Amino acid sequence: MRDFFKSNNPLIKEETLKKQTAQPLDSELVYSGDLMTVSGAVNKTFILFGIMLAASTIGWMFPSKFMMLGGVIGGAVISFITAKNPSKSPVFAPIFAICEGLFVGSISAIYSYMFDGIIFQAVTLTFGILFTMLFLYKTGIIKVTEKFRSMVMMAVGGIMLVYMVELGLYMFGIDVPFLHDQSMIGIGISLVIVGVASLKLAVDFDDFDKGEKMRTPAYMEWYFGMGLLFTIIWLYSELLYLLSAFSGD
Repeated sequence: MRDFFKSNNPLIKEETLKKQTAQPLDSELVYSGDLMTVSGAVNKTFILFGIMLAASTIGWMFPSKFMMLGGVIGGAVISFITAKNPSKSPVFAPIFAICEGLFVGSISAIYSYMFDGIIFQAVTLTFGILFTMLFLYKTGIIKVTEKFRSMVMMAVGGIMLVYMVELGLYMFGIDVPFLHDQSMIGIGISLVIVGVASLKLAVDFDDFDKGEKMRTPAYMEWYFGMGLLFTIIWLYSELLYLLSAFSGD
């Protein structure tokens, strides 16, 4: 079954950064001078990734539609709450990672059962794209301008809306045409989505840099880490579907 991924992407927008920078910092942060850094955000992302992997073992051992839906819906709820309360990111981001882990473990177990070697292939491709995009961003080959950011985020928002509709229809036993089949149109759509998710990585990297430059509070490290974790899992789940479609089964 194809990933009908959630519409819960904790979108990192320019307005979010400005709002957090403009807000008075918590008294504890003011006195300690505790501000976000790129290295701090990277460390938080590693922590969240570790939590996600730990939780994924549960989904792997007990794969089910309930586990998948629970992870998707739970992650969506948590991310919406966090988007409204970024200062609570240190609490909600780990919970988000747990929800994502349940989803990832369950969907990975299902795909692994149906297609030999697909998990290794998807993981390899995911990290290959991740480090390629990081290289392209750091070398300046890809520049995240405001136009680039706006285009990518509009595409992401549109895809998330489609996923939300797909999830709602799925719960009523209705499939969205072409969106999760193995036709050429379905594969083409998935290739476009993988492309958008890959470009979203560049936006995530730029958010790390901007967060530090704009001197946002330290809790934004968890918020940005949450956004990057989402993109990685989104890319991984789309690659799982794409690889399964190319298998011809």
